[in-house]
Amino acid sequence: MMYNTINTIERPSRIDAIQLLAVLCLMVISVAFVYSATMFNTSTSGLAWYHQTYFKQVIWFAVGSAAAFGACTLDYHALTRWSIVMYWVSIFFLIIVLIPGIGTVVNGARRWISVPGFQFQPSEFAKLACILALAHFLSRPLDELRHPSNFLKALGLIALPLILIMKEPDLGSALVLLPTGIVMIYAAGTPRRYLVRMFVLGGTLGVLLVGDLLFAPPRFRIPVKEYQIRRLLVYAGRNYVSYFDPGADFSERRRLREEQLKDEYNVDQSLISVGSGGLLGKGWRQGQQNSLGFLPVLGKHNDFIFSVIAEEMGFVGSVVVLTLYSVILFTGIRIAGQARDRLGKLLAVGVVTLLFSHVFINIGMNIRIMPVTGVPLPLLSYGGSSVLGSLIAMGLLQNVYMYRKAY
Repeated sequence: MMYNTINTIERPSRIDAIQLLAVLCLMVISVAFVYSATMFNTSTSGLAWYHQTYFKQVIWFAVGSAAAFGACTLDYHALTRWSIVMYWVSIFFLIIVLIPGIGTVVNGARRWISVPGFQFQPSEFAKLACILALAHFLSRPLDELRHPSNFLKALGLIALPLILIMKEPDLGSALVLLPTGIVMIYAAGTPRRYLVRMFVLGGTLGVLLVGDLLFAPPRFRIPVKEYQIRRLLVYAGRNYVSYFDPGADFSERRRLREEQLKDEYNVDQSLISVGSGGLLGKGWRQGQQNSLGFLPVLGKHNDFIFSVIAEEMGFVGSVVVLTLYSVILFTGIRIAGQARDRLGKLLAVGVVTLLFSHVFINIGMNIRIMPVTGVPLPLLSYGGSSVLGSLIAMGLLQNVYMYRKAY
């Protein structure tokens, strides 16, 4: 009798059904609005159904669900024993993606590796590998975290993939990885004085960097990619003429003004889409910004999917999406609080922060409170690497929940 009782206690608990239901709802919404966003494109609408983007999204969801199942069935303690190996494998792929001939260049960025049939983005998986490695490293006894050397090692675990991702360049993934790592370091119990010093130093450097890029004379500006400074200028509302060439003649001023309008176009159209949806929206596949091609053809089913949803389903549809994300995030916080040990807590905190950062940056980009950075919206944006990464992250959360009473 006692043996049976012990077995019952040690058997992994059931999954978090509320979180799973929210994930499934987002997946259904994704397929519906990827369909809506892509079927007005004349170059793809005539393709067979099995070549359509929405069907590929279904395939990625199926593959991602299998990967999530694998991530949640193997005890996270066993999984994190291999975290350092996963971390260095991800670093290897972040390095080789930078090599010409291996990494694929799209829009001036070398972020993808092409294999027969599809492309994958190493940075999406490097984020998860970094979370696993950080959780494993920071789960050591609290006394050891008080040593400055361990604090610096934790920062180094974040800095190495961060630098390589910035080299691609991929500012969006870097913006997501940095807060994820810092929140995990804080949640681990690292002395606050280390974090305060880091924030003071980092904040000062950040203000100086942005100030230099936006206001310094040309010869004193830190060199960055031109498209990156243009995105920053659009976000800050700086005039191209006064920034690039204050003494320009009429023709040059006109050229710079046309370039500025072109660079602002996608964000402006996204804002129009969100605002024009009203309370209940224009109806599925009835959005004019979507159907008439004002939203970017190559971006409305991934980076700007929220704008499509907001136009066609209105304020109510947007609130539904935000509510589903809130359910996932708050159940994730609850899982972190119920975790049996610090390792499980840190894994859950890392995943929740990663998802929150993605959602905040992407939706902020759509409503112009964040610069355009190319960060996908988890479980809604089209993309194989993004879908796989998001569902594996959800599998890790479920893993922590299932094994919360197994030790």
